[in-house]
Amino acid sequence: MAKVTSINRSDTKGVVKIPQEEGLFIEDFGLKDDAHAGKWHRQVSLLAEESIAKMKKAIPDLKEGDFAENITTEGISLYTLPVGTRLKIGETIQEVSQIGKTCHKGCAIKQKVGECIMPNEGIFTVVKKGGLIKVGDEIEIIE
Repeated sequence: MAKVTSINRSDTKGVVKIPQEEGLFIEDFGLKDDAHAGKWHRQVSLLAEESIAKMKKAIPDLKEGDFAENITTEGISLYTLPVGTRLKIGETIQEVSQIGKTCHKGCAIKQKVGECIMPNEGIFTVVKKGGLIKVGDEIEIIE
């Protein structure tokens, strides 16, 4: 079963995010009070625990939010999902809008962890139906 292991937010772009137990995701906007939210194609970022685990071999103290992801997941290979895939996460419905990204040089994340895995293994979604997401909520692929 795929599930949410952390909800993370920050007031500023390009920094690690602070984990919280739940988050309100607003339709066509993203996570309430998060710096990355807005009316664009990368409203919400997701990264799998399995991806973070690869980096933990070199940096054991990494934690959820260190790669600036809004939602940390477990049990789903995010970066293999095609653009357009719809996910039911908690009360929300989100659509995959982008796989990976180009990191800007000198970001706080790369400075802290030495390498960023978001460019290859992170994904981005747009919120099609808003609602609450809590740690432990199931993630379902909608056919």
